Amino acid sequence: MSQIGILGAGAVGQLIGHQLAASGTLPMLIDRQLHAISELLTLMDLNGNPSTLRFTKPEYNSPPLGKLDLLIVTVKAYQVVEAVTRVLPELSPHCHLLLLHNGLGPHEQVAAMLNGRGLTLGTTSQGALRLSKYDLKQTGSGLTQFGHCMGPAMAPELKASLLSAIPGSEWVEAILPALWQKLAVNACINPLTAIHGVCNGELADDAYQATIAAVLRELVEVARTQGMALQEESLSARVYEVIRLTASNRSSMRQDVDHRRKTEIDAINGYLVSLGNRHGVATPTNKALVDAIHALERRF
Repeated sequence: MSQIGILGAGAVGQLIGHQLAASGTLPMLIDRQLHAISELLTLMDLNGNPSTLRFTKPEYNSPPLGKLDLLIVTVKAYQVVEAVTRVLPELSPHCHLLLLHNGLGPHEQVAAMLNGRGLTLGTTSQGALRLSKYDLKQTGSGLTQFGHCMGPAMAPELKASLLSAIPGSEWVEAILPALWQKLAVNACINPLTAIHGVCNGELADDAYQATIAAVLRELVEVARTQGMALQEESLSARVYEVIRLTASNRSSMRQDVDHRRKTEIDAINGYLVSLGNRHGVATPTNKALVDAIHALERRF
């Protein structure tokens, strides 16, 4: 049986771990210090059904990272490069990596570090809330997408394990356009909800429409420099659909600000500003949102 590890024991990492285990593939859950987590972890699913799992035996002090066939990296975007840098020397030359985080940018640095390993990128709209460190409540279902980025392709059995375990998941041949579409949603919803302290649904108010339109207009121009032909009208429709479907949710960035944690703004709107600077595309609205979030972070 293929050996799967999950690096990052936050809400997404724990949720994916529970879902893999429920489908018959028990992964190894690994914290950012590269320690196997042996505590009991609980999950309350969307139907209110509780489950309890222990991913690693308590006597294990460190995971056999060299035996992994797939490592799913679920740390925050700003932690990805450091985490991958630390873990790569411990991995088999044949271990495939899957990055699953908000935003874009870290994959560009990781791609240069892989030394022949394969890389898959992914995104998920599943929602989960940590009630305590290892006590998780699933708060929403949603689309999860994976797709090949570079190097050797993910083994068919690993791909099958992921798609059978994760509800609402699909394999996407052109993953970067899908990630850009998800970036558009995050670039509108995350900073605005965090700055104004509102739930997602409140962004349907007229007061936010001009900002959302400007964010998307700049994003489409920046995406064009990357060979991405995105349509502002269709992106806007998707953003407002997510606002409607997740009306009562607090975005991940708002939760980070509420809990006085560093946000992923630099991999979302900050990524657009960085690419804009590189290619001579003005991004004043996105830069204003980045500056506003950084101002909030400085108060922590």
